[in-house]
Amino acid sequence: MADMIVVKAKIKDIAAGYNVAGDFADELDKHVRKLIKDAVKRAEANNRKTVMAKDL
Repeated sequence: MADMIVVKAKIKDIAAGYNVAGDFADELDKHVRKLIKDAVKRAEANNRKTVMAKDL
């Protein structure tokens, strides 16, 4: 897989007080990548080259 989009240290910061399983970041990365790909498709469907918050 390519470089991770999510930062493991930041996940631990947000989940303060909780343990974070080793596979959590990998799964979160998959979800984030899918969100981005879906947003790009929506922007393309609206004839835009700019991905916007509303595409999420």
